[in-house]
Amino acid sequence: MKLLTQPDDGATALLQAVRHATKSIQIVIFRFDLGPLEQALGAAVGRGVPVRALIANTNRGGEKRLRKLEQRLLEAGVTVARTGDDLLRYHGKVLIVDDMLFVLGFNYTRLDIERSRSFGIQTKDAKLLKAAIDLFESDALRQPYSPADDRLVVSPENARDVLGKFITGAKRQLCIYDMNLSDPRMLKLLDQRIRAGVEVRVIGGKVKKAPDGMGVRTLTKSRLHARAIIRDGARAFLGSQSMKRAELDQRREVGLIVTDSRISSQMQRQFEADWENSKPKVEPASAEEATATATPSAE
Repeated sequence: MKLLTQPDDGATALLQAVRHATKSIQIVIFRFDLGPLEQALGAAVGRGVPVRALIANTNRGGEKRLRKLEQRLLEAGVTVARTGDDLLRYHGKVLIVDDMLFVLGFNYTRLDIERSRSFGIQTKDAKLLKAAIDLFESDALRQPYSPADDRLVVSPENARDVLGKFITGAKRQLCIYDMNLSDPRMLKLLDQRIRAGVEVRVIGGKVKKAPDGMGVRTLTKSRLHARAIIRDGARAFLGSQSMKRAELDQRREVGLIVTDSRISSQMQRQFEADWENSKPKVEPASAEEATATATPSAE
């Protein structure tokens, strides 16, 4: 298992995997503008590797680009499917190359990879790989999905339950990256942990009604795109879902529970460095000021 940290690691691991693929490639796309990766997918088709792309039915402000991408991939020989419209949004970012699984918090875009703090996991875990393949097939065929491994955190199927248990299991510390922490039930769980003596710190864009005792800071040196939680320095979650009702209950989001303490320690060190380079969150004094200072949330 390997941690990918953006913007430090870039697209190298993704490109290497696709360029060396020999059996198959499956890619789930919400946003995409990486020319080298698009070329690598076409080259894989050219050397006889089956490539399947599952492209979001919609995203905010980029549907024309998605449809153009579909056309280019079809012309390159990629088998393309479009997600359903039964959920508000299909926002997961997954890449499966041969026996390698990538679960990503970032899109295949220069903005997310070159200018944003985010994380991804690269793994050959056979059970996770099968769970991700089953999810890909279910969504490509627009069939129901039933999670077989709770380490794969899939909204809306198991995300609320898995993340709730993950938070409740904290004994001393929760370090959270979240761009829109607003779900009342999750905030209640965090409040309960704080009251039990657990230190809770959040690097985020917005926290709705933060519980007393929660530390909240805003990232200053790069754009925030991470959704991640490090628990007691030993376990971690990363993925595409914020602790926001829509992203837990109404959208397709994909994340991963990391039980490898080495990876969790890496994420903890990055959080501490980012915390030092962040500033305390100051809530606007009025609704007018809130409107003036608001920035669109990134996806």
